[in-house]
Amino acid sequence: MRQGIHPKYYPNATVICACGNTWHTGSTVEEIHTDVCSNCHPFYTGEQRIVDTEGQVDRFYKKLQARQEYIDVQQAREESRTSPDLPIAALELGTRAEAALANAGITVVGQALGRLAEGEAALLAVEGFGRKSLIDLKRRLRQRGFQLPESVEAT
Repeated sequence: MRQGIHPKYYPNATVICACGNTWHTGSTVEEIHTDVCSNCHPFYTGEQRIVDTEGQVDRFYKKLQARQEYIDVQQAREESRTSPDLPIAALELGTRAEAALANAGITVVGQALGRLAEGEAALLAVEGFGRKSLIDLKRRLRQRGFQLPESVEAT
């Protein structure tokens, strides 16, 4: 063997586990720290636990949480989209139809749906609101996901 190129060998090196177990072995390092040993490893103990040395489980849970937050935001957005408190202007019916509904006191979608429940004639009675505006209103309500009253669906 060549002299001076080999590391120092410690025949009585101490190995210390995170669970507190210690033992001696031969190594080039005097003291070794480990996270898992045969006394605490799930394979040997039969115990169900997650061994996470690199934070993979935490990253997975963060992804799961981010996914749930994304779903919650999408759900809230969809609910706000079909809210009866949505202004009529959000339907983009046109200035003439919106002005006619505003003059009749119909400013939110819930009020328009209430008039539709009475029948199409209730909305057609609004001055300046005609058949074409009614068709556009019903189309935009369906696009937004609103359920139109059954009396209106039949016509």
